[in-house]
Amino acid sequence: MKKLAIALLVGAAFAPVVAMADAGDIIARFRAINVNPDVSTTSTLSDLSTDVKDATVPELDFTYMITNNIGAELILGTSRHKVSADLGNGSTSLGKVSVLPPTLTLQWHFMPQSEVFRPYVGAGINYTRFYDVGLRAGASKLTVDKNSWGGALQVGADFPISKNVFLNVDVKKLWISTDVHMDGVGKLGTLDINPWVFGLGVGMKF
Repeated sequence: MKKLAIALLVGAAFAPVVAMADAGDIIARFRAINVNPDVSTTSTLSDLSTDVKDATVPELDFTYMITNNIGAELILGTSRHKVSADLGNGSTSLGKVSVLPPTLTLQWHFMPQSEVFRPYVGAGINYTRFYDVGLRAGASKLTVDKNSWGGALQVGADFPISKNVFLNVDVKKLWISTDVHMDGVGKLGTLDINPWVFGLGVGMKF
């Protein structure tokens, strides 16, 4: 029995120490994300089959663990998207627009002390700023409303690989909407982008 106890103590001493999430921890993640719009439109935009293409970009986020199970995450990233429409001769590029959607979610971490798999879900709000708008339909300039507020849902998991480092997979659904206008014509309709955001990256606990 004594030899067994000594063996267990020695094994524990040399076992790899894996990151665990505790109240007060700050977690930073760096992800590569694919922003994949789930587009719907109204009015003239629908008639023109207006579409927004996906984009793959980096993303940075920070999570503060309020308790062992509850975290608040701020997601920071920006993407630039091609916009197209059918102007009568097939799909035609209308140009590009950049989207900055800082998102705040409140998360529930199911197994924050797990050494293998730590899943979480989250829900919150995103504020989206449209900028660097370079959209035209022929000779006419297109503009969009600059600001959007919408919901956000999230599901993901961390996979610890060392004391303070882990791999992360994450999926988010954001609700983003704007009105599109044409110079000299007025409002062409509402463009709902509502992207799925698929992320893969690494994280570190501080």
